[in-house]
Amino acid sequence: MTDFTMETDAQGVAVITWDTQGKSMNVMNQQGFVDLHNLVDAGLKDDAVKGIVITSGKPGSFAGGMDLNIIAKMKESAGDNPAQGLFDGVMDMHRMLRHIERGGMDDKNKGGKPIAAALPGTALGIGLEIPLACHRIFAADNPKAKIGLPEIMVGIFPGAGGTTRLVRKMGAMAAAPLLLEGKLNDPKKAKMAGVVDEVVPADELLDAAKAWILSEPKFVKPWDEKGYKMPGGAPYHPAGFMTFVGANAMINGKTKGAFPAAKALLSAVYEGAQVDFDTAIRIEARWFTKVLMNPSSSAMIRSLFINKEALEKGAVRPKDVADQKVTKVGVLGAGMMGAGIALVSARAGIEVVLLDQNQDAADKGKAYSEAYMDKGIARKKATPETKEALLNLITATDDVNALKGCDLIVEAVFEDMSVKAEITKRVEAVVGEDCIFASNTSTLPISDLAKASSRPEQFIGIHFFSPVEKMMLVEIIKGAQTGDRAVAKALDFARQIKKTPIVVNDARFFYANRCIIPYINEGIRMVAEGVAPALVDNAAQMLGFPVGPLQLVDETSIDLGAKIARATRAAMGDDYPDGAVDTVIFRMEELGRLGRKAKAGFYSYDEKGKRQGYWKGLADEYPVDTSKRDLDDAQNRLMMAQALEAVRALEEGVLMDIREGDVAAILGWGFAPWSGGPLSWIDIIGADKAVEICDALEASHGVRFKAPALLRDLAAKGEGFYDRFGKAA
Repeated sequence: MTDFTMETDAQGVAVITWDTQGKSMNVMNQQGFVDLHNLVDAGLKDDAVKGIVITSGKPGSFAGGMDLNIIAKMKESAGDNPAQGLFDGVMDMHRMLRHIERGGMDDKNKGGKPIAAALPGTALGIGLEIPLACHRIFAADNPKAKIGLPEIMVGIFPGAGGTTRLVRKMGAMAAAPLLLEGKLNDPKKAKMAGVVDEVVPADELLDAAKAWILSEPKFVKPWDEKGYKMPGGAPYHPAGFMTFVGANAMINGKTKGAFPAAKALLSAVYEGAQVDFDTAIRIEARWFTKVLMNPSSSAMIRSLFINKEALEKGAVRPKDVADQKVTKVGVLGAGMMGAGIALVSARAGIEVVLLDQNQDAADKGKAYSEAYMDKGIARKKATPETKEALLNLITATDDVNALKGCDLIVEAVFEDMSVKAEITKRVEAVVGEDCIFASNTSTLPISDLAKASSRPEQFIGIHFFSPVEKMMLVEIIKGAQTGDRAVAKALDFARQIKKTPIVVNDARFFYANRCIIPYINEGIRMVAEGVAPALVDNAAQMLGFPVGPLQLVDETSIDLGAKIARATRAAMGDDYPDGAVDTVIFRMEELGRLGRKAKAGFYSYDEKGKRQGYWKGLADEYPVDTSKRDLDDAQNRLMMAQALEAVRALEEGVLMDIREGDVAAILGWGFAPWSGGPLSWIDIIGADKAVEICDALEASHGVRFKAPALLRDLAAKGEGFYDRFGKAA
């Protein structure tokens, strides 16, 4: 059954309705393009049709975009010459949309019929590129709707004419946030920006579009008329020249050259702005093909869309466990983490009991949610009514008996084994026997914490990342005795609060921290060796990391690093590998330079906590060796410090699903998103190249870079991680 149908009313307006079968929101596939083209063509050739309206059969939305599963497979299905096959496929899309845009006019812009788009709500990606090819865009006044082109967020750019049309419609400067940042707007803001043409009440949407069709409007696109000039100026115009200089600087400033799609997009815009429209869309198609041919785009789409969505839908959830939806959650500890967990739980409509040692501390934790909602009201993202409803869901208390009736407990007290054991016993004496108990710990083994529980099969780890309300990842940790119902409960809770979960087996530092800590440590080692601090942090940012290791340790606090180091040294004894790092960490701690919170760390800070450059005394403590300026060496060390831990986690069974290793790395600590994650990155460079890098690093920097047996085996057999483990996932 087709996703597109057409009906013509008595006044001669044909309405094409898009309604993807079996989906809650429309998504485009290859057959859909053909069906839409054929209906448009039939309407243009039918003498009884005066014009066409393209709309959606889905309430509240127009389209969520292209089916990225298809884009992910385009290269492999493009034949023996994939670049040519991709280019031809993209140009087929362009011809179909150009057919809509020309509306049956001849070369002199005579004849033809107007075509309008009527958007009931959200229109993303191809869901906006199709309307941009129409002659007028009507959007329903739906404040929940999002309109935009978010392709850059998954490593591609709008390649079905959206890039070229938006720039020609708005100018490069105005289009930049929408194209280069993937900014989404509600309908009214989209109209103010110049993306849509009309915003009308939802119940008048189709009538307004039809009335415009019947008004016999002029509908030739500006760029198809003689004398068209680009808003803001073309690159060879003085104003336009400055726009493109600024855009180039902005892209390089934000991406440090690490994200290929951003550079390709700007190239398509710059080159396309100097030629006629039909040539411009061919240029766009060539740059889009180049991006699709880059393994980065496939890896990003796989990790940030396909695999992320699969994990959010329960790909690793125990299959035979009934729904474990949380109705009442008890949060133990009202500090920053506990307050954040209470907030996201209440935001999801879950009743929350926020418990602390005294009422003042509990009230302070609840005040965190109040302040959050006040900010939302100031930004017009919340109302006093939604604030009141959310706060009514949170009971702040120092009475442990208030936890009766909770079906999930999330403990977020001080990171101390004895403290956690004591609160576990107190709470289990109050809550029902079916209640699942979760510990939000970042370092303490779950199997050890579960020893304090009388029901270890119902004890699990749920590791949130700070700030809880902003960070998308939740790391769920199975202890040695954790049962399937506890895992299902944790996963269902993560889904309720709209987080992306991974499930890992218990091990020191679990998965995320076992990768993050070596990244920080490697940066500190380099400083101790005499590598310039700026080289260390910039090497990381040039790889696509949001912050370098020195900035990251300042943000997370140096005394926390010292505490983790001491605990790890005590647990590992003679096997402890990071003495050289501790020398620096303990010295910084001794000097009171504890990071941003102390306004003194590897960086200096002003009174407001804004970074003012590296601490000048750092060069006295650790003089820079000017002979150590090898950028490649620094980048290989920073990448491999993390990637090898991901490999070891998979090898040791801490990671149970390859998808989780990549998705968690990007969402949890921003591992080079262009790479698709550490395991995808090794697949991109090849296991044999990774082993070669490891061997060189091991020879020059030590055994921590020794290639794991799994990596050597993949290299010997010419396989990648997704070759071996991807199908099972």
